[in-house]
Amino acid sequence: MEQPGERTGSGRLGTLTALYVTQYLGIGFITIGLTAILRDGGTSLETLALLNIVGLIWPVKFLWAPILDRYGSRRHGHYRSWLLVLQGGLVLTLLALLPFTRPAERLGAVVAICAAYVLLSATQDVAADAVAVRLLSTRARGTGNGIQVAASYLGNLLGGGACVIVYDRFGWVPAILLLAVLTAVGLVVVWRFREPPRTDRVARTGQAYRALLSTFGQPGCRWWTFVVVPLVYVGAGAAYALVTPALVDAGWTLERVGLVTGVVISVPAILAGLLAGAGIGRFGRSGVLVVGGVALAVSTVLLLPLLNGHAPLVGTVAALGCFMAAYTILNVVLYTVNMDYSRPDTGGTDFTVLSSFGLICSFVAASIGLAGADRVGYPAVAVASVVLVAAGVVAGMRHQRRFHGRIRPDTGPDDVPAVAVPQKGRTVVA
Repeated sequence: MEQPGERTGSGRLGTLTALYVTQYLGIGFITIGLTAILRDGGTSLETLALLNIVGLIWPVKFLWAPILDRYGSRRHGHYRSWLLVLQGGLVLTLLALLPFTRPAERLGAVVAICAAYVLLSATQDVAADAVAVRLLSTRARGTGNGIQVAASYLGNLLGGGACVIVYDRFGWVPAILLLAVLTAVGLVVVWRFREPPRTDRVARTGQAYRALLSTFGQPGCRWWTFVVVPLVYVGAGAAYALVTPALVDAGWTLERVGLVTGVVISVPAILAGLLAGAGIGRFGRSGVLVVGGVALAVSTVLLLPLLNGHAPLVGTVAALGCFMAAYTILNVVLYTVNMDYSRPDTGGTDFTVLSSFGLICSFVAASIGLAGADRVGYPAVAVASVVLVAAGVVAGMRHQRRFHGRIRPDTGPDDVPAVAVPQKGRTVVA
């Protein structure tokens, strides 16, 4: 017979899955699907580059994350109240795109709506991360972050792949309606979610903003954030930045490049994210970090034919799939330790500022990788990337040996007192 704790734990993971998948549906559509639709309509590459600028909203979300930690409804749930508004806003923003059946002709309005969507999605991510910090125990954080990373790929796959197929066959309106309906699933999940009462609300807004800096005062946090994270992200990100130009240089069509990099290799990434999350609970953060580092080194070697101008379809897809799986494994570990450093009372702020720094490192890595390839060639950059990741893995292992037991005490479902919530004639443990 299923125990209440088991039912509650699976329900929490189900809630987080729905939140993370739906927040990336529109992001995948904007970055992959809409770009393809606009290009097909004759939009220049220079104009399309401007569309990607809206993505810069995402890494600066830490600027308003403390507001979500400070303010929230006691009656409806601190972060749940934010999620109800934000998830509903995501649906309405997508529906606002319905009149623009020829988006290339009304690009200004379309970009403005997309910017609003990214702002809402980034803010929803802050609230979702804060919920995850509060509800997941130390044992469950690996699984939770595996779901988070896998959900991002699934959201991109649906938004950037499935919705484009619907657009190609049935048109703009059915594609946008599909996006909105799928996103509304997250709204239903949030509506049914019962957030445990919060007793550690931040007293003042200034206190919430001071958490932006005090996060790094925890044992080993600066070492993790400013040594391990940059080494891993810059190394892996620089190598990944080489993929698309190398495929084009090898003679692949843009259609094939988009299909493989946006859809096909998302499948092994999703599986790797889920397996890595489960593996952290069994083998620890260091063990999975080593697996990810070794897998990335091996997959980078498999990419050398592509980086030297030879890109047979099957071999290249296999190598790219292995690379994305390895990259995802490393991502899950980094996110899990970031969550270890996220305090329950300022979880949205802590996790956001730590993950935003990693995202900035990824942006920098792309520039470093492409600039380096222009000077010394693709293979040399790939080798340097493996060296950086290896150094990051070693530094990460040393960090875990020294600081893992000193990071904040466990919080989550094992520690949050169960609250009986009456719901339609039955009692649900929240």
